[in-house]
Amino acid sequence: MVAETKLYDVLSIKPDASQEDIKKAYRKAALKYHPDKNKDKPDAAEKFKEVSQAYELLSDPEKRKVYDQYGLDFLLRGGASAPPPGAGGDAGGGMPFNASGGFPGFANMGGTGRGGRTFHFSTNGGSSGGFSFSNPESIFADFFRDQGVNGSGGLGSGLGSGLGGGGEDDDFFASFAGMGGPGRGGGGARGFRSASSGFGGGAGGGMGRPRPPTPDAQVVEKPLPVTLEELSKGTRKKMKVKRKVLDSATGRQSVQDKILEMDIKPGLKAGSKIKFKGMGDQDEGGAQDLHFIVQEKEHPNLKRDGDDLRAIIELDLREALTGWRRTVTTLDGKTLPVSGAGPTPPGFQERFPGLGMPKSKKPTERGDLLIQVNVRFPPSLTNEQKAKLKEIL
Repeated sequence: MVAETKLYDVLSIKPDASQEDIKKAYRKAALKYHPDKNKDKPDAAEKFKEVSQAYELLSDPEKRKVYDQYGLDFLLRGGASAPPPGAGGDAGGGMPFNASGGFPGFANMGGTGRGGRTFHFSTNGGSSGGFSFSNPESIFADFFRDQGVNGSGGLGSGLGSGLGGGGEDDDFFASFAGMGGPGRGGGGARGFRSASSGFGGGAGGGMGRPRPPTPDAQVVEKPLPVTLEELSKGTRKKMKVKRKVLDSATGRQSVQDKILEMDIKPGLKAGSKIKFKGMGDQDEGGAQDLHFIVQEKEHPNLKRDGDDLRAIIELDLREALTGWRRTVTTLDGKTLPVSGAGPTPPGFQERFPGLGMPKSKKPTERGDLLIQVNVRFPPSLTNEQKAKLKEIL
């Protein structure tokens, strides 16, 4: 039995919720009520403040334990151990109330407290030496930082699979981290400020301490088309890029051409990244990083399958039944005769070891070349043809 459930009710969770449940509930509520997603709903900012400050207290196991046992009033007054006999979370326990009917550190507004009182979160804190809430934007910023949002363009397990996120919500979190990505190319950390209010006295801890601003993470990704031949042999490519350069004396930007050279190692796979730190546009916040993402150009005759290469041979039904012969050109330009005496079933394949792609971690080893057969059946047969086939087969 807990002394009160106000903070749990704000996050729509039960008092026995786990820390993971609290994180999930806060993530969902913070995304729902964040002011940047509700610019036409002024009440959302107040709800955002409430859920953020409820999360701040409940996510601290020690403060949550005190809250569960003695209520929020006790924490706001600076209690860090058991209160004197008779004291508790209710008004009858001797805890002081504001004349307006709310709790210390709260003002009258929506949300229902015990005994029908209404409450409203505030960052002003309680009496001297008591608990005081941090700025809600700082709580939000600390949350996604702690849960694994990084500056390299991806969401960590905390916000992704761990908290059930995905899609637009993760993009919204990422935009506050100043992360780059397709269509964004970096950006500022919108709306966040360092915490200016903290805990006083004995209830302090370290949760509300000011934090230095986090530098913006700016990464621009560009495609790098490469042929299968280049990926097989390895090559050195040059890429001309235009970048904005900042003149620190005047504060003005100018556009300059820059030639970047990159080594394509044998066996490199599609999706691999070649990174250039600080080679993107410059501004007062620093220079962007450029990441080139390898893309395989389509080959007219071969398809890559990991370290293997696959060639497709089309046969008509007569060839499949009676025999066939073809010549396949390998990736290094050699001709490879292939044949079948028939009958050859659809989907038949023959493997030629060592004629595939180099293995990126073992360049001296190669995958295999797979010759796969597709059989084209005639769209229709006459009765005479059917009769002859029946006679033959």
